[in-house]
Amino acid sequence: MTFRNSGSGSPQSALRKALLGTSAAALVGGAILGFGAVAPHGAAVADPVAVQPVQVASFADLVAKAAPAVVSIRVKENAQVASSDQFGGPDNNFDPFQGLPDNSPLRRFFNFGPNGPDQGPNGPQAGPGNSVAEGSGFFVSDDGYVVTNNHVVDNGSIFTVITNDGTQYNAKLVGKDTQTDLAVLKVDAPNHKFTYVNWANTPPRVGDWVVAVGNPYGLGGTVTAGIVSAEGRQIDTNPYDDYLQIDAPVNRGNSGGPTFNTSGEVVGINTAIFSPSGGSVGIGFDIPASVAKPVITALENHTSIVRGWLGVQIQPLTQDLSDSLKLTDTNGALVADAQPNSPASSAGIKAGDVILSVDGKAIKNPRDLALSIAADQPNTTVDVTVWRDGAKQDINVKLGTLPGSKQTAQSQSKTDQGTGKTSLSGLGITVAPSDNGVAIASVDPNSVADDAGLSAGDQILSVGNTMVASTEDVAKAVDAAKQMGMKDVLMRVKSGQNTEFVAIPIG
Repeated sequence: MTFRNSGSGSPQSALRKALLGTSAAALVGGAILGFGAVAPHGAAVADPVAVQPVQVASFADLVAKAAPAVVSIRVKENAQVASSDQFGGPDNNFDPFQGLPDNSPLRRFFNFGPNGPDQGPNGPQAGPGNSVAEGSGFFVSDDGYVVTNNHVVDNGSIFTVITNDGTQYNAKLVGKDTQTDLAVLKVDAPNHKFTYVNWANTPPRVGDWVVAVGNPYGLGGTVTAGIVSAEGRQIDTNPYDDYLQIDAPVNRGNSGGPTFNTSGEVVGINTAIFSPSGGSVGIGFDIPASVAKPVITALENHTSIVRGWLGVQIQPLTQDLSDSLKLTDTNGALVADAQPNSPASSAGIKAGDVILSVDGKAIKNPRDLALSIAADQPNTTVDVTVWRDGAKQDINVKLGTLPGSKQTAQSQSKTDQGTGKTSLSGLGITVAPSDNGVAIASVDPNSVADDAGLSAGDQILSVGNTMVASTEDVAKAVDAAKQMGMKDVLMRVKSGQNTEFVAIPIG
């Protein structure tokens, strides 16, 4: 900026006078220059800045209250049948993939590295022929009942419970339930009262704070915090998958440990993680307290775990299946088969029915149905609403007792490669007579049938609502679906021991 000499004095003198004049004007006139209000006739006095302390959430009080109830569990087991923590506990010869097909989605929840479970050096070793696995647990009574996962103690021979002060106690296995992966141990210390925790009566909401306490990597009591990320997760570990997903970091050794709400109540039990790398990536799965509590109570009381049994093979509804059945949405569980002599078949439920509700409670998917039926006691009569032939129908079913093993048909279809084959070129399959009716003799690659997953050897039980006993029956039923203007033809197909409905587009 250039200042010109308008009279006497230097440019610097002119600038100084100009600035002084401005200051004087500010002081006299009370002008506001953006630095705060100026008190007239006096010096400016600024109010002190009120700084509120930052409120940082602390879980210290919660941990002080609840952590003494959390224990480490050491399990001595035979190496030949060694069972391990699903988090990759440091046992030595356990193969969590044993019996799982290569393409099983469950493998991703047990993969703790490129070569399976980490055989890290931190696992304590027992004598020859034995191994030691470690997990977590927690007291639910002052007389020494401890909750943990079944997979932590399964096949164990000697159990040691270690409290947070380092005291070790021998324990015995009271009971376990493989269906929910829960187990109960009992510490025998009649002169000692243990600190214990209570179950939460109210389930957490997605977004609620939670705190996990456990024994990761054999380090002893470790506390991590996070939130509930999701609820109702299914990871195909058992028929009653209903996991809470949390992002509180949990790792190997956390199995069986509790997850607390901010009141110090148990909302879940750490059971599995999703881990491409082997460590925590913030995706852990908890058995909810609502599922665990009745099972643990029964195990404590030495009573057997009984669950209601309907006796149906079910599958989820896809949009194509829903359209074929003239439903408006995909809610419900489609009955692929009703087992012979089961409560369902005795009551009149049959393949092709869509179960919409049980005792008025809506069924959204097969998991909903499994949980609802399992929650009822055997010999209970329930009102089952099904969708059949385009309308709702109520059926009363007296539930049975869930068998110890699945009841499945043993016969498999055999394709007759002789005469009598019928080609359904529009679908891309050739059908032929078989010992059990009609079987698929061949499937054209890249056809709609191939896309739907049909394979040679599959047995066709029905097309639409029509049972089929010959290749002519299949051809007629497909033609009838075309004449009705259906976009898809609905086939009930048996593959090996599994029966399901498949919607196949028709040209």
